[in-house]
Amino acid sequence: MATTFRSSYTLRLMVEEARKLTEHASVRERIDVVLRIMGTRFGGRTHGKGRPLVDALEDVAQESLLHEDIAFARRFQRFAGYARGELFLETVENYYDDEARQRSEKYMRRMAAMGAERAVAALDVLCDQNPEATAADARALFHGIARSTDHLGIGPGEGGIQLSTKYLRRLQEYGHMELVLRNLPRPASAEAARMMSDLLADADAGLLAQLLELKARQAGLTALRAAVDEPGSSESALHACLKNQEWIFGGAYVAELARRQYTPDTILDIPLLRGDGSLHVVELKRANIENLVIRLNGHLMLGGPAHHAVSQAQNYLRVMDENRRPILNQYGVDTRRASATVVIGHTQYAKGSVTAQEIAETLRTYNTHTARIEVITYETLLDSAARMLALSSAAQDPEPSEEPTA
Repeated sequence: MATTFRSSYTLRLMVEEARKLTEHASVRERIDVVLRIMGTRFGGRTHGKGRPLVDALEDVAQESLLHEDIAFARRFQRFAGYARGELFLETVENYYDDEARQRSEKYMRRMAAMGAERAVAALDVLCDQNPEATAADARALFHGIARSTDHLGIGPGEGGIQLSTKYLRRLQEYGHMELVLRNLPRPASAEAARMMSDLLADADAGLLAQLLELKARQAGLTALRAAVDEPGSSESALHACLKNQEWIFGGAYVAELARRQYTPDTILDIPLLRGDGSLHVVELKRANIENLVIRLNGHLMLGGPAHHAVSQAQNYLRVMDENRRPILNQYGVDTRRASATVVIGHTQYAKGSVTAQEIAETLRTYNTHTARIEVITYETLLDSAARMLALSSAAQDPEPSEEPTA
C-alpha cells in the first residue's frame, strides 16, 4: 500500500509554535530543518512534504528524547504521523490547538445532546403507543434500534454513495466518542452521579494522570498477551503491540527512539534509549517457536531459530560499533558497545519432552556466557511487566486505615 504523504500550512504553524516551547538549541536546529523542507511561509499553497519531511520530524522527536522531553517528542511523533498519512490533521489539532479542540468538544457535546433528544423522542412515542410500557420495554426498544444499525450501509456499485474524507473523519470522531462513553462509569443513582461529579472535581490532576497511565499500560499488556496467545501472530503483530511500550522492558530505558534506521542496511525492531544516552536494541521474533530449546545427545541447547536471532542481533551491534561516530554526530545516540535483547518463543508452544523449567534453565545458562545480548521469552517479558504493574498499582492504592485499638 502506497504511503500518502501530507503537509499543510496548519502543520507549519504548529511546528513554529512548538519551536517557541523548547529551550534546547539542538532541538531548535532540527525544527529549522523541518521548516526549510516545508518551504517559505507565504510562498504559495504548496508545502514541502514526503519522506524528507517525515524523517526531519522524527529527528526532532528523537533529539527531544535525548533531552528527556517526552511530551515534546510525542508532539513531533504525532506531527510525523500526520505527514506520513497515518493521522488526520484534526486529530493532531485536538492535541495542540486549543481552539480546534474546543470546536471538536463543542461538536461532540452537540452530538451527545442530539442523541439524548432523539432518545427522549423515542420514549415519548413508546409511551404514547403503550401507556403501560415498563423499563424493560424501553430497553428492548433501544436494543432493537442498536441492532438495526448493523444493517445500515452505503451501497456498493454504481449509484452507491462514496464517503468523502470529511465523513470518514466524522466516523472517526463517532468511534472515539463511543469509546469514551463506553468507558465512563455508570452510577446506579442520581446521588451516585453527584458524588462522582464531586470526586472528579476535587481529584488531584497528577494522581488522575498516573491512574490513566496505569490503565493504558494494563491495556497494552493485555493486548500483547492476547497476541502472544494467538499461535498465528506474526512478528509485525507483536511489534505493533510493543510500539511505544518501552516500560515493558524495565526502568533502565528512558524512551523508545523514533528513528529505527541508522545505517542503510540496518533497520532495528525497537531501539531503546538508556539513561546515559546509549542505545539498546530489542529484536523481536515470533512467540510460536516449537524448537526454542532442543535436546541433543542428552544435553539441552538453544534451537536454530534462537541462534539465528542472536546472530542477527550480533550483526546489528557490530554495525553500530563500526558506525558509532557518524551516528553520534548526526543523531546524538551513542551506539558504541550497545546492548541487545532478543525476545523469542513461549513455553506454551514448546514441543517434545522439554519442560518450561528446562527452557528457563537453558536460557539462563546461555545468557551467562554472553555479555551484550540477552535472550528471553515472551512469557518472561509478560511476567516481568505484570509484576511492575502490580507494584505500580499498589503504590497508587491508599494505605488501609487502621482500626483504633480498644
